[in-house]
Amino acid sequence: MQNVLFYQDAVTSHLEGFTKHREPVSLYNPINYILQLGGKRLRPVLTLMTAEAFNVDYKLALDAALSIEVFHNFSLVHDDIMDDAPLRRGQETVHEKWDVNTGILSGDAMLIMAYQLFENYEPMVFQALAKLFSKTALEVCEGQQYDVDFETRDDVTIPEYLKMIEYKTAVLVGAAMQMGAIVAKASEEDQKAIYEFGKNLGIAFQLQDDYLDAFGDPKTFGKQVGGDIIENKKTYLYIKAVEFASEDNKLELQHLFSLSPSDPSDKIETAKKIFQSSGAAQVTRQEIENYTNKAFRVLETLNISEDNKVVLKAFGSSLMNRNV
Repeated sequence: MQNVLFYQDAVTSHLEGFTKHREPVSLYNPINYILQLGGKRLRPVLTLMTAEAFNVDYKLALDAALSIEVFHNFSLVHDDIMDDAPLRRGQETVHEKWDVNTGILSGDAMLIMAYQLFENYEPMVFQALAKLFSKTALEVCEGQQYDVDFETRDDVTIPEYLKMIEYKTAVLVGAAMQMGAIVAKASEEDQKAIYEFGKNLGIAFQLQDDYLDAFGDPKTFGKQVGGDIIENKKTYLYIKAVEFASEDNKLELQHLFSLSPSDPSDKIETAKKIFQSSGAAQVTRQEIENYTNKAFRVLETLNISEDNKVVLKAFGSSLMNRNV
């Protein structure tokens, strides 16, 4: 197996051949634009890593990896429209640079193009990839809807929240890894195990993202610290704080999350203090560790070499040891 940078370069090179000039340019230029905005390409990297973990040349998994990346970016285009977000990776979002109709149509085309990439595989592999992809794509839509529904609810439970982040974020990580295993023609047992590894790692990653949104370093986090607090998002931190806080702090937090002040700095600081004093911050860190360890336990059951297990575990550990 290679290092992450090697796989990122491989994905970027393969992407360059995909983002070619096509007509009508008003449909395809926005697609090329979002795909070339960069990002860590972690999901397609996981597809390539998994294929090689099962002793198959990563090049055979490039189309499956690119499918995951195209789908992920399609979902971002539509998410940005729903959120009316002005920026993505520091640049104008597609609907801002063009318009909403262009964002919808170009996003739709990306979803179809993601499916088309499976056509480069033999029928049995194509069928397995398409079946997993369809299941995952629908779950991502369900997760997004749960997220939207939760914005207007004050009674979101921890199981509901965990299900939301599993569907919205983690299933795509699991699917990215299982696709690598499908291309490698791994056993059904190993395919399911690598999916569970990726899914649990994805949940841990999203919980950590929630934590870092409040307590990350503003210089390195890559987005505004306190963004979830500003947007009144009922994250794991918030739900646990409401559960654990004193009655006064609970009422204060709930009141804060009903406000949208022009200067949110006091709101952010007060919420963070309640997250800390209630024990919610500590419990969130513990849950991140729990899901990470759950992923690593699954890893031990895989029929791959010990060396490859070490590489996958190191990758998972690097994701969980972010301090940005």
